[in-house]
Amino acid sequence: MYRRSFIAVAASALAFPGGSVLAAAPAKMTVYKDPNCGCCHEWSKAMAAAGLSVDARDTDDLASVKARLGVPADLEGCHTAVVDEYYIEGHVPLEALQRLLRERPPLRGLAVPGMPPGSLGMGDDPQASYDVYAIPTGSGAPYLFMEVGSRKG
Repeated sequence: MYRRSFIAVAASALAFPGGSVLAAAPAKMTVYKDPNCGCCHEWSKAMAAAGLSVDARDTDDLASVKARLGVPADLEGCHTAVVDEYYIEGHVPLEALQRLLRERPPLRGLAVPGMPPGSLGMGDDPQASYDVYAIPTGSGAPYLFMEVGSRKG
């Protein structure tokens, strides 16, 4: 009886890949950060609290990590993370990361340039507004992936 139940659960997991059985394992994220940066630590903590398995690695040479991954210089942020086949540059919000992992578009990664005040890890400001950029695979130009907050004012 247990064998039949196991087979039924396994078959349903394969038939419905978005199902909770396959989503049960947390995504693994490696975060490369400056050892003295508090906002990187806060961003990493927020990712772990959201259910990701986070491996934070301190480095004094973030430039080589960014270069190895192909992060465009004009989109560089505070820290660089890798999850599945994507890089996550800077203070990318959880909603953008969840969308990326749900939709799985053909991208190299997401980026929030600089250190926008009120972004995840940079304080809690409901009025914060900044953009999240998608960096496509191949030679395509980065494009707006998500707007956070309102630009009116």
